[in-house]
Amino acid sequence: MNFYSLNRQSPEVGFKKATISGQAPDKGLYFPEFIPQFKSSFIKEIEDIPNEEIAYEVMRPYVGDSMPENILKDIVTQTVNFSIPLVPVKESIFSLEMFHGNTLAFKDIGARFMSRCLGYFVKGNDKKVTVLVATSGDTGGAVADGFYDVEGVDVVILYPSGKVSTVQEKQLTTLGKNIHAIEVNGSFDDCQRLVKQAFVDPILTSVLFLTSANSINVARWLPQQFFYFFAYKQWVDKNQPPVISIPSGNFGNICAGLLAMKSGLPIQHFIAACNANDVVPEYLASHHYKPKAPVATISNAMDVGDPSNFIRIQQLFGMDASELKKVFSSVSITDDETKNTIKRIYQECNYLLDPHGAVGFLALERYLNNNHSQKGVFAETAHPVKFYDVVEPVIQQKIPLPESIEKIIHKTKMSVKMEADYNSLREWLLSMK
Repeated sequence: MNFYSLNRQSPEVGFKKATISGQAPDKGLYFPEFIPQFKSSFIKEIEDIPNEEIAYEVMRPYVGDSMPENILKDIVTQTVNFSIPLVPVKESIFSLEMFHGNTLAFKDIGARFMSRCLGYFVKGNDKKVTVLVATSGDTGGAVADGFYDVEGVDVVILYPSGKVSTVQEKQLTTLGKNIHAIEVNGSFDDCQRLVKQAFVDPILTSVLFLTSANSINVARWLPQQFFYFFAYKQWVDKNQPPVISIPSGNFGNICAGLLAMKSGLPIQHFIAACNANDVVPEYLASHHYKPKAPVATISNAMDVGDPSNFIRIQQLFGMDASELKKVFSSVSITDDETKNTIKRIYQECNYLLDPHGAVGFLALERYLNNNHSQKGVFAETAHPVKFYDVVEPVIQQKIPLPESIEKIIHKTKMSVKMEADYNSLREWLLSMK
């Protein structure tokens, strides 16, 4: 399969080139030339298919002949080697726990898959690869873990100073070796802007072999479809497909779910659950897309004012908002509503939500209150301990630290402080050479 740029000013490329490049030369996101369609037998028999085989079948059409079958099978096996359980919370609401990987966040799936693909693709290269990535929280830790100590790869992570949780910051600033953290005095959108500028800088790209590990990269975005196939595999009532609510910031995760649905996976409806950053809810109301300056919230990984992946969602529906709205809605949840939901569900259901999962839960609960015959799934995208500084005051209890967090929480962070200025970033990157 080939991938084309959504700006349509660059040549089509295969999966290998799209993975290595990250973004097309014309600054567009890569998009598959067609949407694979899964056989009805695959969907009907999914309960009996091992997760690694499901993952292989999902990625095989996109990867094509860019790597041997045995390599792809090995990569997906390493990618999905942890539990992704569907857990009942209320009678009609289930939590898809995406956080059981190394860094306790859903980003582990995409980061694992991409790091292993890139490691395979750059073997034998005489030029070191620099992975340049912006993070609003969880991407940084997942990418750092996925690429840590990988030969021939340097990782540079830009994150907004003071706008990620304590645990998130420790995960991306304490590894060292080939992992470098830049603490930007600005927002996530500033970090993302700097990364995008770097990719189209002819001076920088002539010196450094740059690629990205954000969800703009097809190797990070596409494997997130696994979550939705695994959720459906565990869904009991196959005659009534679930409504799925996804906490959404840069919209890569929910875009992967919509792609899975377009490929034949039975899903009733998708809800993009947003915090105060309400660009998409407003787009659905007005049919006009207007980026905004991001607003800082307690669900910080969703603090995005111009979500990169929303253009892919629009493309999936022919740039027609009316078609999109038939299977997709979006709501905005406040910080107070988020805190109240964490407290209420902990008290009523003995289930502890992280701030992002709480946004997803409340959006789903409200939808189901108006659609009584339906049932749904919300994505619990991170372990609550990653946001203990938010969650503990709400529930007035300490959250036990998992072993992986215990190991890093007292480590000293290593970061380079920088203004949101592209010339400063370029100078620093060139000094790495």
